[in-house]
Amino acid sequence: VKLEESGGGLVHPGGSLTLSCEAPGYTLEFYDIGWFRQAPGKEREGVSCISKRRASTYYTDSVQGRFAISRDDGNTVFLRMNILTPEDTAVYYCATFGPGARPCSELRGTAHWGPVLQPEYDSWGQGTQVTVSS
Repeated sequence: VKLEESGGGLVHPGGSLTLSCEAPGYTLEFYDIGWFRQAPGKEREGVSCISKRRASTYYTDSVQGRFAISRDDGNTVFLRMNILTPEDTAVYYCATFGPGARPCSELRGTAHWGPVLQPEYDSWGQGTQVTVSS
């Protein structure tokens, strides 16, 4: 399975974007799905995740209250991003949780997700650029 991200773009501070993560020809319903981002010169960090069957969602502290993750019944996971700031500028990726990754449901109580080990996640897409600038 290879995921495809879309929906990025250039937005002014305070604006909104909705990112989509799809797996053409496959269903994602049996996977925890995460959104990650990587800014220039920085490590890839976890942003948000949603467990299979939508039982749990998680947001890292810097996006809590501004971002919302959701999934439909098929093969698309969304990330609605509101009140964007220049610090949100990055390439955004989605990926499935691999067997070595801590499940999304177990991130609850973790304030800051932080840098991730990419091999613990599978099916990385090519990413979509989000630029927040006036």
